[in-house]
Amino acid sequence: MLSGWFTWFILFWVFILISLMGIGGFFMFRKFLKRLPKEDGKSDMDWEEYFVEKTQKLWTPEQNSLLDELVSPVPELFRDVARQKIAGKIGELALKERVKKIDLDVVIRGYILATPKRDHKFLKKKLAQLNIDVTPYEHLFL
Repeated sequence: MLSGWFTWFILFWVFILISLMGIGGFFMFRKFLKRLPKEDGKSDMDWEEYFVEKTQKLWTPEQNSLLDELVSPVPELFRDVARQKIAGKIGELALKERVKKIDLDVVIRGYILATPKRDHKFLKKKLAQLNIDVTPYEHLFL
């Protein structure tokens, strides 16, 4: 039987490994739930891809670079996912409103609507850094 410091070392690593697998499993399960089809037969991620694909020609290089700048505070590991989600919401707004070209107003509204409420403080800070007035969009922050 093991005794002393080596037993504690093994127990410590067992605890660390189980914790890390639990955290990873949580994030994998969230991704799995986003891929599950809803009542209409498409998942949330399918709709995001659909909206991005349908509005791809409406994006200008300036709006693409603005979107890249807006998602820059997101950690690099999650940046692609955040960009896809925000671009999907912008595309959804553009298709609903039947715009001819995606402009600053649509990008800002989509950005606000796609961002979780807990991140609105950081969102306002980023928009202030870019000298974008948020007063016309205050109703979206509620």
